[in-house]
Amino acid sequence: MSLTSYSAVVRRLVVSPGPAQEQRAQIVASAAGVSAVLRAFGRPLDRLPVRTVVYIGAAALDPGLGPEHEGFTVRTALGPGGALRLAHRELQSGTTDFALVAGFGEPDTHTITVYAVKRAAEAVADADRVLGVLDGTGTDEDGTPSLRPLHHGHRATDPERHRLLLWSGRDTEDETRVRGELLPLLSGLHSEAFPALPTAVPCGTPPGPVRGAAVTVAALAAGTVHKATAVRAGRPRPVALLFPGQGSQHAGMARGLYRREPVFTAAVDAALSHMGDEGGRIREDWLTPGEPRVPIDDVRRAQPLLFAVDYALGRMVLGWGVRPAALLGHSAGELVAAVIAGIVSLPDAVGMMMTRVREAVKIPEGGMLAVAASEERLRPYLNADVAIAAVNAAQQVMLAGSAEPLAATAARLRADGLTVVTVPATSPFHSPAMAPASDAVEADYARVPLREPVLPLYSGYTGALMRPEEALSPRFWARQITDTVHFRAALEELLAIEDVLLVEAGPRQTLTAFARRHRAVRLGASAVTPLLPARRGTAEGDRQSVLNAAARIWTEGHDLDMDAVSRLWTWSDEEQPPAAAAPSTAAVLREPAPALPG
Repeated sequence: MSLTSYSAVVRRLVVSPGPAQEQRAQIVASAAGVSAVLRAFGRPLDRLPVRTVVYIGAAALDPGLGPEHEGFTVRTALGPGGALRLAHRELQSGTTDFALVAGFGEPDTHTITVYAVKRAAEAVADADRVLGVLDGTGTDEDGTPSLRPLHHGHRATDPERHRLLLWSGRDTEDETRVRGELLPLLSGLHSEAFPALPTAVPCGTPPGPVRGAAVTVAALAAGTVHKATAVRAGRPRPVALLFPGQGSQHAGMARGLYRREPVFTAAVDAALSHMGDEGGRIREDWLTPGEPRVPIDDVRRAQPLLFAVDYALGRMVLGWGVRPAALLGHSAGELVAAVIAGIVSLPDAVGMMMTRVREAVKIPEGGMLAVAASEERLRPYLNADVAIAAVNAAQQVMLAGSAEPLAATAARLRADGLTVVTVPATSPFHSPAMAPASDAVEADYARVPLREPVLPLYSGYTGALMRPEEALSPRFWARQITDTVHFRAALEELLAIEDVLLVEAGPRQTLTAFARRHRAVRLGASAVTPLLPARRGTAEGDRQSVLNAAARIWTEGHDLDMDAVSRLWTWSDEEQPPAAAAPSTAAVLREPAPALPG
């Protein structure tokens, strides 16, 4: 079931704008009531999404209530049903990102029932608890839109799929005891029951500091658990997420997670849905074996699809209960980091990325080179058409420029004995050739609402922690098309603050390779783990790689949402069962259905 045409109710609360004894008559929708709605869920107003709209469903309106209150748009309808339908339509049209729907006089004359409503795919991607989904196509007899439980996928029980087994103990002796009790169970277990085993043992107790993990299939489970090395987890190093940019893409990247992991699937769908008709074509090229309509290295495919995959991987890790201490994106990956950091909404970030693509294709063809040399060593090879595009690590620099000048530079470099590798890119990003695109993009970005980051974001364009004034500057985001990426300096700054566990949320392990060259990682003070394989493989290989990353985070000492992690082997959307009949609105809202049921 695709969630992109549905809206989801994620919170429901009954509030009163004043003492009940003063509100016995039918409540009137007033400014005080709207203020109560905005604060119903205890969220600071500056942390509500920029395009939050309050939808009022009321029989009586205060004449003084205007179309805007405390900086937020206010829309009105005759009743809560009409307000829900209006919210659904505007969420799906993209004019609203977050809806607070207020039923004045519901359920009592002096109360307001407030519903928090989001696009359903984004609600699942954000790991919200969905109370019901609204499709706007049907109504109950009283005109209220039909809400029904969320059915996104179904339970999968394939014993040939890899799964994660976690166990722990209070000390080494206790871990040995727990493992000793687990091994006979695995040896005698029927393979069909293997996926249903608990993710972590012992069950019902907090995990201990001595931890073991195994990624395995049913037939190899006992041997894999027996050979696994237990680790004593001390104070876990914070997690920092890395988001790669163009050059890391490859055909079929992360395809093995789509429709086999719910948050990843919903997040990809959410991102692609904001690309209009092009999003459908991108998905088809991605999922269809064989030659795509547009090559994966073309900027029209590479950046949109890489954005969707990076974003979905980041959301999946957050859905495990991991809260990153820092973010760092490389080139286009910095825009994904900006979404996670709260600087820009997903729809706006997709729009910014698509604007980059639209303007980039107007620039004459160019490319990028990876050269095994220092920045200083390469300066004699630079000219007006060829520039340093990125400084990624010691002796790892990228050059970019228009096609013919770049080819001439590559020939000179090889003639001088330098190692040169062509980066999969068809546009000269991070070079002067992109200046016209940068100017056009800046004009478009001036209309995008930007906010200060709520998570530390290290910028590759300054090589330092992003400052609030940079995050709020359209020029800062626009010049990323032409400016050098100082990934090495940004990583240096991040790792100088504290030791961390770096997790690369993207394909090919490009940033993982750069991080492994850093002295803090080489010495073991910090560490890095990728989510995806280094090269294209099987669908099962994608899932196995993600499970290995989850195991690494667990043995580091971080606690995980076991239900969320287990969906990697217990969830599928590949064969959707028939949907159950939709219950009434009241039934759904008063008897919430669990999100992502098996």
